Amino acid sequence: MIRAEIEKRKKIAIIAAREVGKILTSRFGKTLKVQSKGDRDLVTDIDKKADRAFIKSIKRHFPDDGILSEESPVFCSKSGFRWIIDPIDGTHNFIHKIEIFGSSYALEFKGRVVLGIIYMPRTDEFYLAQKGKGAYCNGRKISVSGRKLKAATLVYDSSIRLNKDEMLKGLGALADRAFNVRMFGSSVRGLTYLAEGKVEAEIEFNDKAWDFAAGLLLVEEAGGRATDFQGQPWSVNTKRYVASNKTIHEDILKVLKRGR
Repeated sequence: MIRAEIEKRKKIAIIAAREVGKILTSRFGKTLKVQSKGDRDLVTDIDKKADRAFIKSIKRHFPDDGILSEESPVFCSKSGFRWIIDPIDGTHNFIHKIEIFGSSYALEFKGRVVLGIIYMPRTDEFYLAQKGKGAYCNGRKISVSGRKLKAATLVYDSSIRLNKDEMLKGLGALADRAFNVRMFGSSVRGLTYLAEGKVEAEIEFNDKAWDFAAGLLLVEEAGGRATDFQGQPWSVNTKRYVASNKTIHEDILKVLKRGR
């Protein structure tokens, strides 16, 4: 029964995600209406338009589903299902015409994330993960790498200004041990690269559920591991997490704990 309900929602969400991708592609590089949501936190008219488009599709078919979105009011669930949505993860990149951004859609059932969809419209990469069914990019099964820390590429949280002393300390300690470190300004880009073995870990200090819910499921279904900084299972209430290829997970947790 629940599997059938998930499948119905997956079909609608795939169509809706691609339609949102068309909206983003059509406006990329063009003049945008930009507003401030707080200290160096921006939103555009396209974030809002894309958000409305996806929610409209979901609500048309599943009016009792809940919605948790970065850009919209909360809709409570009457069905047990809730969608966790970020129409543009990497808004600042989008504004500055940097092609590192994507859309993230996760489906939660009674507190458990069971479906994740990430679409990177500029490169037409469509990622899909369903609990217990593996991770895929454009229909091709993907998996994490087996590289150890000395050979690893790490993706690090770019919001250093929010926890400057702690984050710079952690960054320095990891940079001494890993092959290199990258900052993309988009959690979904780092997590998708991790899931397909292009990087080995992502470390985030300040993420929200809509940034990571789909991506962490993708990583786990690709054979990786995701936990909070204490090594405990992640949830939609997690803010700090390590996602990795599993091989280097404990190493990263130890370095972050020691900070050296």
